[in-house]
Amino acid sequence: MQWLFLLLPIAAASGWLVARRTGASRRACANAGNAAPVFFRGLNYLLNEQPDKAIDVFLELAEIDGETAETHLALGSLFRRRGEVDRAIRIHQHLVARGTLSNAQRGYALYELGRDYMLAGLFDRAESLFQELVEQGLQDRNALRSLIEIYQAEKDWHRCLQTADQLQRRSDRPMQTEIAHYHCELAEECLRHHQHDQARAHLLDAQAVDPNCIRATMIQAQMELDGGDTASALMLYRHLVRRGPDYLPAMLPQLLRCCECLGRDAVAKELKDLFNTHPSPPLMLELSRAIERESGPEAVREFLVEYLGAHADLVGAERLLELRLSSQALRSADGDAQLLEVIRYLVASQPGYRCDQCGFEARALHWQCPSCKHWGSVKAVAPPPLDQSSNGIASAASACITH
Repeated sequence: MQWLFLLLPIAAASGWLVARRTGASRRACANAGNAAPVFFRGLNYLLNEQPDKAIDVFLELAEIDGETAETHLALGSLFRRRGEVDRAIRIHQHLVARGTLSNAQRGYALYELGRDYMLAGLFDRAESLFQELVEQGLQDRNALRSLIEIYQAEKDWHRCLQTADQLQRRSDRPMQTEIAHYHCELAEECLRHHQHDQARAHLLDAQAVDPNCIRATMIQAQMELDGGDTASALMLYRHLVRRGPDYLPAMLPQLLRCCECLGRDAVAKELKDLFNTHPSPPLMLELSRAIERESGPEAVREFLVEYLGAHADLVGAERLLELRLSSQALRSADGDAQLLEVIRYLVASQPGYRCDQCGFEARALHWQCPSCKHWGSVKAVAPPPLDQSSNGIASAASACITH
């Protein structure tokens, strides 16, 4: 039954073509009469899960009826979506070999064949087809986008830059975000090979293309920190926190390194200032450790209870329960120990980052979403704030953990 619903659009398109040609001429009527039974024979093979026989029939239909390119393109795309790439390739190759296609139809058939090759992992064949389409001006925008996909998969960032520049000139689609990230990828490659001057040049290019590129500034701050310029690195990290608080968890270890160079008091003050404006689970953990060093466990418990009264955060609950277990006799803490294990399991299963385009979840930061391939869309997940109705429940739970 699934095949039937998927093929309804193809059947409708074929019926429309047959009806259009019926009124055109006597020869068209003859062709339509010959084509219709062949089409329904192919459809019957599909419904009986015999796709190879169905393909043979549809290719035979193409010889009888020279105007069924749209039907075959739809059928090839259907096979590709089902993961049957070899069958999609066979259909699209047969279409491309036909000499009766218009330029537009040939361009679309070549593009679909290129997508088949991409899915099959034959990147070299797909690249050749897409480059041919760009040169001929057929499906050139779609072909350029597909070329970018190939070069991204191959991590060929120079060719990504060239192709993105071509696409930006041929369409109205802004490519500043992508181009800035390609420069960042090249900067990181240069740093791995200790080519610091080239890395700085790529970072300047990234910031020139996209002044809001958080990643470029993060790499720049890391370079300053590694080079021993702690003051400059700290200034850049503070600037980054104001511009991109969603990335604070990713830069927090480096920020702490900067503060530690200024002394322990500087660490606590910096954490408090950041937490007051941008509270987050990683920052809460670091601040709780700083408070414990300065004022002892009781002050930490008060801080965590207040925090949990405003945020539904399992990480905070885990930290609070750990403090309780560390301050009471083990024989009276069996239930608490089991509760802590449950909370730890739940914390471990929580995503640290989420794509705001497709909802993909991850434990670590990805500059390009592995799912939807958007750049700069994966950001840290913040704990949801507690509403007024649940605030009393959270306070009671915190009190139970504390006492």
